[in-house]
Amino acid sequence: MDFLYRARGLSAWVSSLLLLGSLSQPGVSAARSSPEAILDNGLQDEIKWDRHSIIIGGDRLFLFGGEMHPFRLPVPELWEDILQKIKALGMRHVSIYTHWGFHAPTPDKADFSTGAHNITHFLETAKNVGLYVTVRPGPYINAETNAGGLALWATTGEHGSLRLNDTAFTEAWTPYQDGIAQLTRPFQLTEDGTVIMYQIENEYGEQWVDAEAKIPNPAAVSYMEALEDNARRNGIVVPLIHNSPNLNSPVWSKDYDTVGAGGNVDIYGVDNYPQCWSCDLEECTNVTPWAVFNYFDHFESVSPYQPSLMPEFQGGSYNPWLGPAGACRDRTGVDFVNFYYRDNIAQKVSILTLYTIFGGTNWGWLAAPFIGTSYDYGAAISEDRSIDDKYYEIKNLGLFTRVADELALTDRVGTGVEYTNNTNLFVTELRNPDTGAGFYFIRHDETASDSEEWFALQVNTSIGEFYVPKIGSAVVLSGHEGKILVTDFHFGKHTLYYATAEVLTYSIIDNEKTVLVLWTPSGRSGEFFLKGAKEGKISSGPPVTLVAEDEGIIVAYIQKDERTIVELDNGVTVVLVDRATAYKTWVPALTDDPKVPANQTAVVIGPYLVRSATLTDTTISLQGDFDAVTPLEVFTSSHITGIRWNDVDLPTTRSNHSTLVATVPAPPYFYTPAKIVSWKYHDALPERFPNYTDTGPAWVLANRTTTPNPAVDPDDVTKPFLFADEYGFHTGIRLWRGHFTVSSADDNAPTGVYLNVQGGTAHGWSAYLNGVFLGSWLGEADAGTGNRTLSFSSGDDDKDSSNGAGLVKEGDNVLLLIHDDTGHDQRDAAINPRGVLNATLLGGGGGNAGKKLEFTSWKVAGTAGGSAPERAGLDTVRTHYNEGGLAAERLGWHLPGFDDSDWEVGRGPAEGFTGAGVRFYRGRTTLDVPPGIDLSLAFRFTPAEEDVEKGTLGYRVLLFVNGWQYARYYPSIASEDTFPVPPGVFDYSTTNLITVAVWSLQEEGARVDIDLVVRYAVGSSLNINFDGKYLQPGWDPVRLEYA
Repeated sequence: MDFLYRARGLSAWVSSLLLLGSLSQPGVSAARSSPEAILDNGLQDEIKWDRHSIIIGGDRLFLFGGEMHPFRLPVPELWEDILQKIKALGMRHVSIYTHWGFHAPTPDKADFSTGAHNITHFLETAKNVGLYVTVRPGPYINAETNAGGLALWATTGEHGSLRLNDTAFTEAWTPYQDGIAQLTRPFQLTEDGTVIMYQIENEYGEQWVDAEAKIPNPAAVSYMEALEDNARRNGIVVPLIHNSPNLNSPVWSKDYDTVGAGGNVDIYGVDNYPQCWSCDLEECTNVTPWAVFNYFDHFESVSPYQPSLMPEFQGGSYNPWLGPAGACRDRTGVDFVNFYYRDNIAQKVSILTLYTIFGGTNWGWLAAPFIGTSYDYGAAISEDRSIDDKYYEIKNLGLFTRVADELALTDRVGTGVEYTNNTNLFVTELRNPDTGAGFYFIRHDETASDSEEWFALQVNTSIGEFYVPKIGSAVVLSGHEGKILVTDFHFGKHTLYYATAEVLTYSIIDNEKTVLVLWTPSGRSGEFFLKGAKEGKISSGPPVTLVAEDEGIIVAYIQKDERTIVELDNGVTVVLVDRATAYKTWVPALTDDPKVPANQTAVVIGPYLVRSATLTDTTISLQGDFDAVTPLEVFTSSHITGIRWNDVDLPTTRSNHSTLVATVPAPPYFYTPAKIVSWKYHDALPERFPNYTDTGPAWVLANRTTTPNPAVDPDDVTKPFLFADEYGFHTGIRLWRGHFTVSSADDNAPTGVYLNVQGGTAHGWSAYLNGVFLGSWLGEADAGTGNRTLSFSSGDDDKDSSNGAGLVKEGDNVLLLIHDDTGHDQRDAAINPRGVLNATLLGGGGGNAGKKLEFTSWKVAGTAGGSAPERAGLDTVRTHYNEGGLAAERLGWHLPGFDDSDWEVGRGPAEGFTGAGVRFYRGRTTLDVPPGIDLSLAFRFTPAEEDVEKGTLGYRVLLFVNGWQYARYYPSIASEDTFPVPPGVFDYSTTNLITVAVWSLQEEGARVDIDLVVRYAVGSSLNINFDGKYLQPGWDPVRLEYA
């Protein structure tokens, strides 16, 4: 319907507004745009869309959601915890990457059922929690993962050109893509599931050779079409989407492709990280603090007939090697949330997914080479699963978007600085053309400003055009703040003409009573005008001013540090809260429908977290978390008389405004973890000794004289090619043994060696000749290769070794090289090899023959079973990403059940050792966490103070918990020193195996203290004492073959 706006005078204006400046009319037009067709893909009729929003089951929805990665929390029992926290944010939607390399350890295997591979369990859990799902299977996902999630065996060149329609590459990804699509199919919305979108590839901006001229790239187009055909052939009928890498890549949009290039998806999307995806701003270019981007014009140009979709918008940023310890969360905290997410909505983004809402952990060797173990990402739900003010601030917006159905159909009526009497402020007006609901987005005109600004806003309403507030004090915008103020906002059968406080939520109780919650910061003014009400009373809290008008009632107030309840005679109860109270206000769904109708909710004020609510007979059962004695107030059905909290009935009373009131007692006692005890140790680098035998399945003869890798110039590298992936070893530490023979006929033995190793940024290596340490490359945070010249007389580079080959002996000589691989590069650079680029013996002459000596053979060892596909299932739960080629790893010393009875007893890594080498420690800690607690434990590493002072931190530590590698500690490079470990990897009710590999790359050796610390503990309905033994497979005697 159309609305006639009539002018209304300012006679009610109060001179005490404390505003300066004149009031001016905004120069905007309220013209309604012409409607466009509602679209679908012709394969189903449940999910449709147009230029405004997605339409599910006939209902327009604003979709606010977040990204998580099941593989980064490899404990299926904890997925529900994260999904419940996402749901509690008011979000309707979760997006997930699945990881080709994790699911397909070899070309002939794809695992979708073992442990964290069980994506079916994830989709079932999401459905039960009541969340829509977007599945994003790649095959390339980026996500700061090793090779961007590509199967590592596919990076050698043997499987064709990456991310193109190469026959060999298609054959490589097909089994994985088949499997993901087939397991997703029954969970689509069309088959009684909740999957609503399916993403093809990721950040693949290759559709055009020239995007402006629209000259297609046929190879990229055919690749996208092959992926789309795969999805459809395997039963995917929901909309296909894509995530364009930036605003400069108008790719895969049917609207933009006016030349029939092909490869287009149903709904185009774009990602953006306005304050840099990294905590190190040097990794991004042209980052301007608090700058905003013009998404509105971008979508109008590239996808004008589709909803504005952001599959990724900045939810935090990753912390690279040189990032600040613990400070990554600061730049995307409460202010960032409040400002940027409102700005996105102002630009008509109607499908908004935060990347990430939960980051998780790069356990093992999952990470790309430029980051370490943590993938906390500064996300709202931290790596240890805790929540804080950033989470609560997102919830304030999420609850609003869930009830603001009218926001899913709006036109941008106008923008500018003329909407208020303060030209320092910029306003965007969106209006629903069908209902007349208006949404005014207010921010500083100079987006970097954090000044305090007072203002009145000119609004268009169904009862006229006027300034608000009408009777109270001015609205204040302070700091890096944004606001969404509404007009003609319809909630249930009621209408809010305007409010100068923000709508938090509303709930319809018993289909009769409506509870509306408004919030504004403490000490600020608020005012609202409610249609149809004539009288009201304050039933609880500080006083307010009520003024009756012909059309309804105006309520003005100054928000205090407590809630006020105003009951009006038209059946509406308005709850006025400050930010802190809004943070602890929850609206749990009483249904598993992701839409969460307002008449299927309750309102709960008080707890740290409310996970879920159910009504049974006369009781409301709440599941949640609490960190102190907590008063509860519940707005729910009138026939409910009792509150049950975490399965315990609470003494409950009814207030004078018909709410239920109870108190949650203090949580169980604070838990203090036990020490790590019973330390034993063993040398873990036997391969350095000349009498070590490099035979057996652990070792592969490295004898390739050709390589399929197109990234390599064969003339620039040592032959045979010493690229680990080509010999079946893809992750972690590798060991290379190079043999050369010196005979009595040689006049001069080699005097040194030049080594150049490519292991990814921050990698390190050490070299030994005949058991004697030569030297190391300690690693640099920005260096993917490391080279040194090492002398065989002293081991030091750059020294005169012309008369010294003191370490060389007659006969067979063995050079051992140990290096770690911090991960494959991303995108096309994933093919950059990992291994030895150059190994050249220096000096020497070869006796009468005058021939320079060369290595006669090379062998390489890596992850046990890695070189033999038929044996790659030694650890199907943790996979090859969990371990590398240390003797301790190959032999399974890190696994439960290994017999260490003949090992030396010691005080653990804090005692340390001298000299270069690798030592492996095994210790134990016993946990006895009482039920009713959710607890996060972490390992904290502290180097010896003397080593810090001297700068002798040239060592690396790998820590394993019950067989899972959950920490890579590189003190000479990175600031990361505390590593959370989740339940399921930890067993919280018994003895846990803690094992540590300490690799010293220096003669000074290594000493490091390791403590177990509590990150947080809350009372909770979450059960963390589940039996996780199936996630902790133990030692197998077959490991002995890999000595």
